[in-house]
Amino acid sequence: MEYLLVIGGLILLVIAGDKLVEGSVIIAERLNVSKLVIGITVVSFGTSAPELVVGIDAALSGAPEIALGNVVGSNIANILLVLGIPALIYPFVCNDKEIRHSLFYMMLATVLFIVLAFYGPLHVWQGLLLITLLILFLFYAVKRARNNAKIRKHEAAFAERVLEDAGPLQDRKPPIVKAVIATILGLAGLVIGAHFLVDGAIIIARTFGIPEAVIGLTIVAIGTSLPELVTSLIAARNNHGDVAIGNIIGSNLFNILAIMGVTSLIAPVTIPDEFFHVDFPILLVTSLMLIPLATGKIKINRFTGFVFSTMYILYLLYLAEQANLIG
Repeated sequence: MEYLLVIGGLILLVIAGDKLVEGSVIIAERLNVSKLVIGITVVSFGTSAPELVVGIDAALSGAPEIALGNVVGSNIANILLVLGIPALIYPFVCNDKEIRHSLFYMMLATVLFIVLAFYGPLHVWQGLLLITLLILFLFYAVKRARNNAKIRKHEAAFAERVLEDAGPLQDRKPPIVKAVIATILGLAGLVIGAHFLVDGAIIIARTFGIPEAVIGLTIVAIGTSLPELVTSLIAARNNHGDVAIGNIIGSNLFNILAIMGVTSLIAPVTIPDEFFHVDFPILLVTSLMLIPLATGKIKINRFTGFVFSTMYILYLLYLAEQANLIG
């Protein structure tokens, strides 16, 4: 039964996340919100919404380590899996200088998160710090794009491509009431799907004696990274390499600042020792691997995709071995 909860929860999260983005974008457009703001806020939030709701549900369920594993595991999966698989199928390039700014903030957030983890469980003040940094980043991104003509043009084009990859809204403009209903149903689906997923994951972990953090690093992380994978596949197919990498960078930034921030406000997040030995170093190394890709130093071709995908499989095998699932 717990397996059905996990599978059903994952499916519901993916469908609900898509409906949330679709409904939110339509509402924003009907309210004459610029594509710039939509691209920076609504779409970025929508693809990370499953991780956020799972984190909140895990904290409320007394299993904040699932939220921790979900964030760290999702960020690793976003780079190695979400970037690796599209590269295997649709090699693409990224030569967008503006993405470097977001990459800088993602690296800053990653390092800050690891440093905070060294000082014990994440409590309310760490959560407030992370959320404050997220708000500052969003304000900075919008203000910078609006004040600089060149960047504003770039950001508008970026948002336009993101929305095109999500689907041509011009061909489907339902009444705003339907968009509101879709948004509400999307949010409700996220809550229900996250609850099913977390409950099933907790049962599986406790039944087989697997650490809850490992469940978060694997099953939950992969499942909640599916929206990013779909977005990156579509972007790579359309040769929008900047959208594919921008999606990953934005999602990782949001995961750390928003999800860990909100989770820490709800319940203290204990950091297992294993994270400092393996998971945090891997998170840092994989994040650094984005630098030569985002700056065009290394081509994102099938060989790159093979290397990234292989690294992720080896990482999963290591986690399985440590949890005594193989060997």
